[in-house]
Amino acid sequence: MIVAANGWFGFKLLFLGILAALTARNFAMGFNRFLDRDIDALNPRTINRPNVDGRISPLAMFTFVVLNALGFIVVAYFVNDLALYLSIPILIVIGSYSYFKRFSYLAHIILGISLGLAPIAGVVAVKETITLWSVLLSLGVMFWVAGFDLLYSLQDIEVDKKLKLHSIPSVFGVEKTMKISKVFHALTVVFWALFAITCDAGFFIYLAVPISAIMLTYEHILVNKDFNKIDKAFFTVNGYLGIVFFILVVLDMIF
Repeated sequence: MIVAANGWFGFKLLFLGILAALTARNFAMGFNRFLDRDIDALNPRTINRPNVDGRISPLAMFTFVVLNALGFIVVAYFVNDLALYLSIPILIVIGSYSYFKRFSYLAHIILGISLGLAPIAGVVAVKETITLWSVLLSLGVMFWVAGFDLLYSLQDIEVDKKLKLHSIPSVFGVEKTMKISKVFHALTVVFWALFAITCDAGFFIYLAVPISAIMLTYEHILVNKDFNKIDKAFFTVNGYLGIVFFILVVLDMIF
């Protein structure tokens, strides 16, 4: 949104953007927990989740999902017409992840697409159109998310095989999964570099590209050395990467 507006985009869009992100995330996470409660009950890593042990009832989860879906559509209505038209297709995409892993190992890509839609949505909110650079940025986010989701899913490889769930680790094994993740993250850097070129970026956005490459490399080094550090790689490194990228984009708009 900052790049699309070439600076500050106003408090109204900030407020609506936060609400849109919140309701979309709540819908996606809630729907996943609702649909996967039977699977989570059979996975030692997720068996203590509230959706499994009865702390949250299926009816409460379903109500939560519906309310957030409606909330997302209402927020889109107040953004602009294009945002409203795209709101339901976006909900379908971000909700489909939970189904995909039941029949296709491309679920990792679907998760990447779900989060990768965010930059495009931001541009739609500001400009009511879709730009080339926003698509390139989104493709980078898609491969970034899919790449680190592959590493995270290594924890569930045996459970996925046992429950006959489709994931790249359960189909291709650990070694090939890690190679695919590296390819995805290499593509992330490529698409973010193309984003910098096409959005007429300044020094700080260009700087974000090699810094991202270094942080993604560090993530893979962590996992290669010790699978027990997957959580650190997944949450900590990627969390810092997102923050650093955002700060550099803001600095680019200021200077």
